[in-house]
Formats: sequence, structure tokens, C-alpha cells
Amino acid sequence: MKIITVLGARPQFVKAAPISRAIRAHNKFSDPKDQIQDFIVHTGQHYDANMSELFFEELGISPPSHNLGIGSGSHAQQTGQMLIKVEDILLQEHPDLLLIYGDTNSTLAGALSASKIHIPIAHIEAGLRSFNRRMPEEINRVLTDHMSSILFCPTQQAVTNLSNEGIRRNVFNVGDVMYDAFLHFSQIAKVRSNILKNIHLQQKTETIPVYYLATIHRAENTDDPSRLKSIFEALSYIDTTIVLPLHPRTRNVLKKSAFIPPSNVQIIDPVSYLDMCQLLVNAKLVLTDSGGLQKEAFFAQIPCVTLRDETEWTETVETGWNIIASADPARIQNAVHTLRNTPETQISSPYGSGQAASNIVSLLTTTKVDHHAYT
Repeated sequence: MKIITVLGARPQFVKAAPISRAIRAHNKFSDPKDQIQDFIVHTGQHYDANMSELFFEELGISPPSHNLGIGSGSHAQQTGQMLIKVEDILLQEHPDLLLIYGDTNSTLAGALSASKIHIPIAHIEAGLRSFNRRMPEEINRVLTDHMSSILFCPTQQAVTNLSNEGIRRNVFNVGDVMYDAFLHFSQIAKVRSNILKNIHLQQKTETIPVYYLATIHRAENTDDPSRLKSIFEALSYIDTTIVLPLHPRTRNVLKKSAFIPPSNVQIIDPVSYLDMCQLLVNAKLVLTDSGGLQKEAFFAQIPCVTLRDETEWTETVETGWNIIASADPARIQNAVHTLRNTPETQISSPYGSGQAASNIVSLLTTTKVDHHAYT
């Protein structure tokens, strides 16, 4: 089986790592005719070296066969350029399947390109819904799911969401590949990451809550000066050091506005995935507008305050580990107070057992799909 995988944004690299390992394991014990050839197309949607190229090396992902170098631009510009270039590659390579992840412009462009020339699509992280159509990610994930031939859901709620939209064929609850990645790489990070030493922080102990970890990058926050100002106002009221790996988009906004973050916020450059794992597991609390970090905080059993109006990861809220606070300073402060005074309790994970990648690879080799690709 020949697969083309389209990647473009930082979280997709993390999700691809367990799949790459599972494919290598499958091929090691398979007859040559049953082996999987996986070719990676990197759209270049994230093009900063700290947020892209480093990940391929660090996470053990095969180098891209094609790097499209799309870079930044409007949603239409990015998606349009990707459509043209991905279609060219698909027509050259004639894959049996297109594999895509998540909800980015790269995801949608890959799905549109493949669907127009009748190449089956497998969507990892299918079925997520925020029910907010103002989010570009929501549009991307809804359209992608309705074009996909195989849908790999991370939770039972995702399966239910698809069923409510009439999508029930070849839908599988396989667990979350990000859980696979976190279990694997958080252990490696303990040995290989020097981030705490480099930024002069201590490891967390039972008696020393050293810092909180924050990320702010979504357009709904960075493109609205009043929301961004409100978030930083809330952070200034917190009597704990807050480590903020600053996304390039957020950095540009702060630079243009000449806004000076509060003194308790320690801004650092974007970090690698291993460094982020180490920062996360040693934090006392997380404040973020990232969907992925909400979930990884849950994996690490670190309380999380979500700086958005909703979340796709409703399980993290239902179990009490995540509070949605939007950009409202009072709600953010109340959420921090609530979470840091809530006794820690271990709970079972709704995201599977850490075997999502193996489940996906097994299903890729056994699930029947219509295949009428141009040859």
C-alpha cells in the first residue's frame, strides 16, 4: 500500500510520530506485498525552524519527500497554493490513500485535492466539533470529515458527532495518537531535555509549585487587541511565574502594538516537543488557547485553564481538569483559584490506552474503501 501523508503544522508532526513508528513495526513483520510505503508531503504551513524542521529529527519522522514551502498568507492563499501543489504530487505518485491529521488548512487542502481525483482519504482525529463555525479549524474539520473514506476518532464523543451528521461508515474509535506520543516522548524528555536548566527553573516537587505554563496563539485571541490585552491583564494578577513560549504570530502582534507583557510572565522562544513535554509535566497549572495542550495537560494530570470560548475536548472539562475561561480576567482568576485548590485525583483516560497508532495501521491494511483514482 502506498500512502501520501500531508503535514503542515506543528501538532501534526507530533501526531505523525507514533504512526511512523507503527508503520515501521508493521513492515518489519509483514510480507513485502503487505508493507506500507508512506511518503510525507510537508506543506510548509509552519515554516519556522523551531516549529517544523526540528520536529522531524527529534520525533523520528522520516524526512518529507516533498516540501511545498507555502509559508504564511491568508486562508484562501494558503489553501489555494496547497491545492495546486498537492494535486500535482498526487497525480505524479498515484497513492492508494491520502492520510491527513487534524483541522488545519493543510488538512483541508489535502482532502480537497484527493477527493477531486477520487483518491480515498483517511482522517486521523476525525469527529471533533467545537460547534463554532467562526473558527477556521471547525470549517476545516467538518468539510474534511465529509470527504473522508476512513475516519479515525480519538473518543466516543467524536464517533457520536459524526453519527449525528450521518457519517457512520468506516468510522472507528481508535484512541488518541497524541496520547501515544505523550506516553512515549515524555519519558525521553526527562533524559534529553535541558529546558528547565536553560531557563533557570526547578523541577516540580510536592512542596514547590515553581511556575505555570501558558501558550497564546489562536487568531481569535491574537487578532483581537482587547482579548489579548485582557488575557495579559489576567496573567498579571497571578502571583506565580508564568512561562510563555511565544508563538511568532503573538510575538508580531505584541511588537506592532508596543505592548509590554507583565513582569511575572517569562517569555521564551518556541520550544521543541521534548522541551514542551518537560515544561508541561513540571508545571503546576496550564493556561492555553491550544487544543493540543489542553489535552496533553490532561494526560499529565496538570490542571488547565482554557483561554477560549469553547473546546473540542469536552472530556477534559467534564472530568474537572479543565475550566473554560475565555479572555475574561475575572473568569481566568477564578478558574486558577479553583484548580490550584482542587485535590488531585487520578481518573481513567477517555483517549484510549496508548495504542491508537497500532490500531490505525491495522485498520489501514484491512478496511475496504472505494478506489477510483486516476491512473
